[in-house]
Amino acid sequence: MLMQLEDASADERAAAYRGIRARVRVIVEAAAAGTLDAPCAPTPAWSVHDVLAHLVGVPSDILAGRLDGVASDAWTQAQVDARRDTSVGEMLDAWDVDSALVEPMMSAFPPATLGQMIYDATTHEHDLRHGLGACGAHDTDAVVQSFAWLVLVAGAGRDAALELRTEAGDVVVGNGDPVATIGLSRFEFVRAASGRRSAEQIAAYDWHGSDPRPELLLTAPLFSLATAALHEAPTA
Repeated sequence: MLMQLEDASADERAAAYRGIRARVRVIVEAAAAGTLDAPCAPTPAWSVHDVLAHLVGVPSDILAGRLDGVASDAWTQAQVDARRDTSVGEMLDAWDVDSALVEPMMSAFPPATLGQMIYDATTHEHDLRHGLGACGAHDTDAVVQSFAWLVLVAGAGRDAALELRTEAGDVVVGNGDPVATIGLSRFEFVRAASGRRSAEQIAAYDWHGSDPRPELLLTAPLFSLATAALHEAPTA
């Protein structure tokens, strides 16, 4: 039986965003010396410091009205470049201050845009976790909301529908009859949809109804499959 998904409310989105900030602070402050400047494999053009700079830059740009080209490579790179010499502690503190102002504004954001913002922040939380060797938090409200957003909102633009068999139930993402049925966790779908899994990893999921077509899991053309396997089993 297919499960029924509901999109999150603005209050639930704000709570998920606060949770992301809190968890990121914990793992970043616990990071070993030197790891913050190391390349971040899920985002190979950026270091761990750069990924954090992007996360911090989003609410800062919202408050400043710097929304031209929002979500483009140029927009996100400007956030990274502006914080090249900013310490991690300063970035974390600025993120808290700016987010305390942005979160009450979330009820005025278009629901689809707000959902994408949480999905982006969730994606980069786990990029940081991979880069810092602190993988985990696979079943947070942010992950659950991101999965629902991928199905209910981003999924509306999919040409080829997929039936996903997850630990929470089955769901169809996309329009029309599913071209394949895939067994995987909600977390795995969230990561694969943003290009954080290789073709070989996706082909190893439990596929039925067709030969594996890894590119079908990508949520948008701007994403591409990872060129090397990314493993994110929770750390002890």
